Amino acid sequence: MKNVLILLVGLMCNAFVLVGQEAALKDYTSNYEQVMNRTQWWREARFGMFIHFGAYSVPARGEWVKSNERLTTEQYQKYIDTFNPADFDAKVWAKTAKAAGMKYAVLTAKHHDGFCMFDSKLTDYKLSTRFGGRDLVREFLGAFRAEGIKVGLYYSIIDWHHPDYPNVGNHPQRNDKEYAKRLFTWDNYLKYMHGQVEELVKNYGKLDIMWFDYSFDEYSGEKWKAKELVDMVRKYQPEIILDNRLSTHEGSSSKQRMVNTLGDFETPEQGIPDVAISDKYGNPVPWETCLTLNGGWGYTELDHNWKSPELIVHTLVNCVSKNGNLLLNVGPDARGIIPEESVEILKEVGKWLGKNGESIYGCGSSNLAKPDWGRYTQKGNAIYAHWLYPNLGQLNAKGVVGETVKNVYLLKSGAELSYQKTW
Repeated sequence: MKNVLILLVGLMCNAFVLVGQEAALKDYTSNYEQVMNRTQWWREARFGMFIHFGAYSVPARGEWVKSNERLTTEQYQKYIDTFNPADFDAKVWAKTAKAAGMKYAVLTAKHHDGFCMFDSKLTDYKLSTRFGGRDLVREFLGAFRAEGIKVGLYYSIIDWHHPDYPNVGNHPQRNDKEYAKRLFTWDNYLKYMHGQVEELVKNYGKLDIMWFDYSFDEYSGEKWKAKELVDMVRKYQPEIILDNRLSTHEGSSSKQRMVNTLGDFETPEQGIPDVAISDKYGNPVPWETCLTLNGGWGYTELDHNWKSPELIVHTLVNCVSKNGNLLLNVGPDARGIIPEESVEILKEVGKWLGKNGESIYGCGSSNLAKPDWGRYTQKGNAIYAHWLYPNLGQLNAKGVVGETVKNVYLLKSGAELSYQKTW
């Protein structure tokens, strides 16, 4: 009898595990379907503008200047006092994005320095009190919506200015032992941070994207009360899509992620995955590479290492060929002007998209193997061959069966091209 009972217990345990696995898979599948439904427009858009703008444009040494140079709040104050983007015109920004062929845009509402570009009622550390009461975020949203561009806001969940945010991670006073002796009340900071996010999702109309930045070490997930934060965001903005940076992914392969309830898409930075990102079941996971036009996100006066329009187009094609998006950054100067070099690059990219956008918008990866001479993108039964690199002889499309090809033509002109089987 004991043996039978032990066997029955074992069977029940095994059955329980299987039921648990089945339930977990069902929950994951349901969440995955929601993610793919929410991100459908975004995955069709493929190309967006990132805008890093704040008081760090005054020192013009990047948005991390306070941390990199270990500046105290008192030392940083001179940049806050000087910051006056008198030439800011959200309509000009929006027309620049439109001309570049961008379908969505994300603006920094608050970066790590804690200085708010929106008229938060929870702090006086904001631009509106020094800018004639103007709310720059509200003006941005209105101008971009008017151009038919989807809108999103970046919000840093870390804050180097708030008195209850401890000197951890890359905090400017991270090695200041006296500063570390201060009393930090974490719950007070969370209340403030959640409150500001609520202001953004409640008071600024429909937002299409919320781009949180960033988690590190133990400051991840529920350290931020992330589930509560996401539930609150979705209460006000049920259709909004969220990036994945409320949590970290330690131990997870960059080629194999799992969508979760804290974020809808992956965010590789300054690089492109070798292959499309998928979950362990082989399903594609939405992702977006964020990329700078030169070396910095915030305006950097002495950085003239600009990426060419050709490289940007190649990068966009590369992303789309792997089911990804490209979020391309501009860093306006302290007066609120997008650098001329950025504008010129974006114009050229826009010209290319004007003729070839069909191969980008609404497209994704192809089942054909990556060719030596470029990349494929695909939409339905149309395959777009992007010839990126010099090539001798014909362009060999391995895996294409000649009888299945209806026509081959040059996208920008519609001109028919010849094709044939080769040895």
